[in-house]
Amino acid sequence: MTRDTATIAAVGPKIDTGRPTVRAATSADAEGITRLRSEHVLSAPMTDPWIQQCAIELAPRLTPAGDARAFVIDAPDGELAACALALIQPVLPAPTYPRGLAARVHVVATHPAVRRRGYARAVVSALLDHLSRVEHVTLYEVHAGAEAAPLYREFGFTGSAESMRMTRLEEPSAPCGQRSSSARTEHYAETVLKATAWACVYFTDEDDRPLQLHSVYSPAHPWQLVGGTMDPGERPWETAVRECQEETGLTPVGPPRLLAAVYGLPGGGWPYSTLGCVFDGGRLTAAQIRGIVLRPDEHDEVRVLPLTEWEALMPPEDLTRLNAVAEARRTGAAAYVDWDWATE
Repeated sequence: MTRDTATIAAVGPKIDTGRPTVRAATSADAEGITRLRSEHVLSAPMTDPWIQQCAIELAPRLTPAGDARAFVIDAPDGELAACALALIQPVLPAPTYPRGLAARVHVVATHPAVRRRGYARAVVSALLDHLSRVEHVTLYEVHAGAEAAPLYREFGFTGSAESMRMTRLEEPSAPCGQRSSSARTEHYAETVLKATAWACVYFTDEDDRPLQLHSVYSPAHPWQLVGGTMDPGERPWETAVRECQEETGLTPVGPPRLLAAVYGLPGGGWPYSTLGCVFDGGRLTAAQIRGIVLRPDEHDEVRVLPLTEWEALMPPEDLTRLNAVAEARRTGAAAYVDWDWATE
């Protein structure tokens, strides 16, 4: 495969550089946002039981299916240095909010130790850009103190500090029925599963011994089937053919025959599920195997071994997948395989 998602590492936040790194908040940030609100927004800090209750309430609302969106800046100690939180709500559509969505900026907070560094402006800007471009919100409301009112006016809010409103229109109006249907579709699309898709080809020699390629970039999964991640617009078989040509110089001959469907939950530093198809590439002659041309930036060796000899060279979950594919070839019944990064 052309991408070893297990080796992707999170990049740590950058603080005190003059250019704060802003990221989208997740459910795991619910308590941090709640504490910033309690300590630096509310007139009286909340007790710990109230903070926990609010965090429990906020966490599921920060998921794609929820109505809360937030952007944060991390502090070096692992806490939050700043946050901006908005709550999305449906309204009846009108020319100034054709998608029928409004958002209230509910919390904007910055830790006193890092104030006057542009953190509030950075998180609010990221939040409003996301709400406009991704959520298609056009109507905004915020209740701001006099000190914060100039910042919101920079973004286009008008009115008194106690009740400020802004409308952002970036798309031409469409008939009301079309707007409503489109908004529902786009909102639902945000809530469904996101997955990385891949496709591989299972080759053997004429004695049915599996062929695999040795990876130069994945020490955790050194031996791999021929294949890789799907490109946008590709179907699984098209990916399998393209990857096979790129990695070996061989072109699988159709029609495609599915040997296994492989599903994995997020893990190992990769935030999405994985969903893959393994197709039968048939039996290769010794001459065809010798003629394989590898891409040196991906693989450095072709090896053909009996299944029993692959065991010492592969992680258990990789061997389980290989055995399932081999059995599917033998029996003619496609396999279903669970393969999770989290089992490593």
